[in-house]
Amino acid sequence: MADLDFYFDPVCPFAWMASKWVRIVQRQKNYDVDWRFISLRQVNANIDYDTHFPPEYEASHTAGLKLLRVAARIRREHGREPVGPYYESLGEQTFEQDSVPSGTAAAVHRGTRTLATTALERAGLPADLADALEDPSWDAEIQAETDRALSLTGKDVGTPILHFEPPEGTALFGPVISRLPDETEAAQLWEHVVALARFPGFAELKRSLREKPQLASFGVRAGEVGAQEDWHGGSRRLKK
Repeated sequence: MADLDFYFDPVCPFAWMASKWVRIVQRQKNYDVDWRFISLRQVNANIDYDTHFPPEYEASHTAGLKLLRVAARIRREHGREPVGPYYESLGEQTFEQDSVPSGTAAAVHRGTRTLATTALERAGLPADLADALEDPSWDAEIQAETDRALSLTGKDVGTPILHFEPPEGTALFGPVISRLPDETEAAQLWEHVVALARFPGFAELKRSLREKPQLASFGVRAGEVGAQEDWHGGSRRLKK
């Protein structure tokens, strides 16, 4: 049993920021992290994207589902351990690169075979695992894991979902962070979040104002602060 179950969608920038923080803490404390799946495309399966989201959202969420299909195949054929390096490489290729296009173009880029095969190769995995990108037979497994994540937190959440000290521990949506803490701050933030998760009556702390994440793909450099946006309801949905 892992010390932390981290449920991610690979196209969520705030999941990526939280994963970078978790990896810092993981190195410090030698924690075992199980990288698990939650699909934003499946969470929003009953939503009319054209009226509820900005134009690029449907393509982006669909790309995330495709990349999770590859992750599911990795886990089935090679075990859980390579899922983390695969996810890490995906994030480095998308969120940490200036060359990533914006808007709908970025969403399409994230679902390409080139992106997936490069991530697989960097993780030391066979490139033909990318065949799963267009194979919907993996969707039931991803849906089951998505349902599991939401059963731990309730449905009015986004990504990431962190399940501390599973199976008995509390799962929380977030923390949602826009800046990467340094080594000392990372450990302090971890202790504070775990302390909240360990209190059985804790449910929520929230603010919907978010800075643009401190990522090259958003044009925000290390040491800079991104402009604030109001992510009401946990996303940039145009209406409920």
